[in-house]
Amino acid sequence: MRLHHMALAILVVAIWGFNFVVIKVGLKEIPPILLCALRFFLAAFPAVFFIKRPAAPLRMIVGFGLVMFSLQFALLFSGMFAGTSAGIASLLLQVQMFFTVLLAVVFLAEKPSIWQIAGALVAFSGIGWVAANLGGEISIVGLILIIAAAASWGLGNLISKKLGKVDMLALIVWGSFFAWPPLLVLSFILEQNSWSPETITHISWLTIGAIGYIVYPSTLLAFAAWSWLLSHYPAATVAPFTLLVPVFGFTASTLLLEEPLLQWKITAAVLIIAGLCINLLGPRISARIRMA
Repeated sequence: MRLHHMALAILVVAIWGFNFVVIKVGLKEIPPILLCALRFFLAAFPAVFFIKRPAAPLRMIVGFGLVMFSLQFALLFSGMFAGTSAGIASLLLQVQMFFTVLLAVVFLAEKPSIWQIAGALVAFSGIGWVAANLGGEISIVGLILIIAAAASWGLGNLISKKLGKVDMLALIVWGSFFAWPPLLVLSFILEQNSWSPETITHISWLTIGAIGYIVYPSTLLAFAAWSWLLSHYPAATVAPFTLLVPVFGFTASTLLLEEPLLQWKITAAVLIIAGLCINLLGPRISARIRMA
């Protein structure tokens, strides 16, 4: 990979890692499901009028929007609203990789490799370590919601796989178009107490900036750049950069939100990232050893 393309990949994962801090900022003034609905409404409009619908069955695009966007992010935002710190959320969400493998076994009859099984065992031991330290920075409700969000991401990955090669930016815009209406309805049902003129009129410029960041750099620009990288390099070359998302998430949350970087967090991070490394890099290392 060329150096400037490597820098682009690092920039994208830094944007995603910092996004967890920005979400925390937005959740201080806007309830989670409403914030999620605003995110995808603004990601869809006005772009949907200028970007052609992806060349894929409509039901698949709708399914992608509902699972990958509506369900995943409603669970993630709610889990963070329930008390999960930005750094821990950025770490836990990465186990989506193993849910993708598990769901592929169940629905696509794919056979997991020994590296995938070993990586999953190591990573989920890290989740167990997080669960053993429930308290100030994560609740049992927050943990369950974010693990469920990771599972939703895994299911969304299977839908993406079924979609095949499509224009990723178009898929994001049109997926967002179908994602926001059910979120708005759900917010009206569950968060009705927050539906008042004061929610909008008393919103701070910091929160407006947070919404802008969540919508444009994090959703549209970063995903467009990531899809461009995937179109120019093998997935095995690009995917390992996602290991840096929790690194940037922990760093940003420690520096900007003053979340303490405790020993148990470091242990959990090492276990989960080690599991991800085994899953992503194990086959390549094994192949090189055999060739040596």
